[in-house]
Amino acid sequence: MELVKQKYLCGERALFQSNGMRIEDSVFADGESPLKESKNLEIDQSVFKWKYPLWYCQNVLMTNSVLLETARSGIWYTHHIRIQDSVIEAPKTFRRASDITLENVNMPLADQTFWNCQDIKLNKVTVRGDYFAMNSNDITADYLNLTGNYCFDGVKNIVVRNSKLLSKDAFWNCENVTVYDSAIIGEYLGWNSKNVTFINCTIESLQGLCYMENVKLINCKLMNTSLAFEYCSNIEAEIISHIDSIKNPISGVICAQSIGEIILEETKINPSETKIIAENKNLNESTQSECLHC
Repeated sequence: MELVKQKYLCGERALFQSNGMRIEDSVFADGESPLKESKNLEIDQSVFKWKYPLWYCQNVLMTNSVLLETARSGIWYTHHIRIQDSVIEAPKTFRRASDITLENVNMPLADQTFWNCQDIKLNKVTVRGDYFAMNSNDITADYLNLTGNYCFDGVKNIVVRNSKLLSKDAFWNCENVTVYDSAIIGEYLGWNSKNVTFINCTIESLQGLCYMENVKLINCKLMNTSLAFEYCSNIEAEIISHIDSIKNPISGVICAQSIGEIILEETKINPSETKIIAENKNLNESTQSECLHC
């Protein structure tokens, strides 16, 4: 491999169409697209200061490096890239890219990152920013800490484990979602999604879990969650906590330790299609559901 070491690189397309290059201890200063159309790169202990550093690239390994905020829109149309032990401060990183692996990466300004991407693996990644991973497919995330609204909108085929998501409107318009051992905090969780499973999760969501199809909750807690399951069909919910209120589920089974209020409007749904089971014996007397005691 050709070695570029401790260089200060300026100007547009500074290392355009490089192939088989290792870059160490270097700074890419002013100048757009310094590594555009490059392949087979190793980048270590380097800093990117300007826009579009890795467009149309293939086979990239980046370690211990930094993309500053000014390196916005940094990695588009790039395939087969692994980034480890690095900071990506720039927004709008990753568009229409594939086979992306991030390990121990901090993304403090990650607005509009990972849009329309395929095959994403995230391990010990910290994210702050809205609209994370919109319309991307085939995602696995382990120990993801995310703060930002509207995450994973339109995603298909995602598995999340051991994570914390502080996000309003998370997982909207999704298909094939499985979340294990995680906490999700934010209103309106999961609307318009189908084939969604939460296992051993803690959820706090005003009017969460609505307008969904094929939704499962196994051994989950719903904290401060009201008006849940509105217009959801084929529900399988095993809740090991209190639910503040349930409104107009279409069909399925909901079992909880206790339920504060159940609202079933016969002009909008058929109450007999949903079985609601609660351990408490003090449900609202106005409830029109069949409530069985476990």
